[in-house]
Amino acid sequence: MTQHDGHDGHFREPAKKALGQHFLHERGVVDRIVLAVDPKPGDRIVEIGPGQGAMTFPLLDRHGSLTAIEFDRDLLAPLTVRARDHGELTLIHANVLDVDFTALAGGTPLRLVGNLPYNLSSPILFHALEHAAVVRDMHFMLQKEVVDRMAAAPGSKVYGRLSVMLQAWCRVTALFDVGPGAFRPPPKVDSAVVRLVPRDPAEVGIDDPARFAAVVRAAFGQRRKTLRNALQPLCDAEAIIAAGIDPTRRAEQLEVAEFIRLANSLART
Repeated sequence: MTQHDGHDGHFREPAKKALGQHFLHERGVVDRIVLAVDPKPGDRIVEIGPGQGAMTFPLLDRHGSLTAIEFDRDLLAPLTVRARDHGELTLIHANVLDVDFTALAGGTPLRLVGNLPYNLSSPILFHALEHAAVVRDMHFMLQKEVVDRMAAAPGSKVYGRLSVMLQAWCRVTALFDVGPGAFRPPPKVDSAVVRLVPRDPAEVGIDDPARFAAVVRAAFGQRRKTLRNALQPLCDAEAIIAAGIDPTRRAEQLEVAEFIRLANSLART
């Protein structure tokens, strides 16, 4: 049942724990996100999980139109009603993992934004990557710990599979941190806003995406192992040496470009 706040008339749908909902409400944070997105005329903006509309309505005020994907049916009617005062909102009731972004784009590059549910952030990121060819950029709010992993450099304790997979396909920039008090209910962790800009496919240089993913997954499967041991199911030490990489190194020591070179080398053998 929708709840109302007497001060501003905004609807207050209770957050659902099962959906990992933490509704953003701090306007200063919203303004910083809108500033980071910086919508321009002609942009096709798609918001993932508008929730109670904290980002939706300021983006509509700034841009005039927006497409939003919302899984929680109870939020659809209140969003539709309130949007009338702000701009043209197209709502898609769906699980974002089932949305074909390529079809949705229809030839116009998408700019994805959203406060992603903590329990689904990685699957949503990888789903968006599958459609990177039609995505111009992404601005997401996530757990700070996840953003730290996304943007981590080689040698860092948090540099891992997520870092390599995302940085291979995108330029990843951590923008700013957000404390728990910006949300209702407050989460038990800090959050952060990150920008991802998909690279040109020619710049990426990955010959076989499936092979690349398999190499990265195996390399980080047991972090303490050397590449020689971790990659044993995929290749021998000679194949690693042939790619110009020392097989006694560990996965967290390799740069993204080295993972790409290794995977391409294996694909050609």
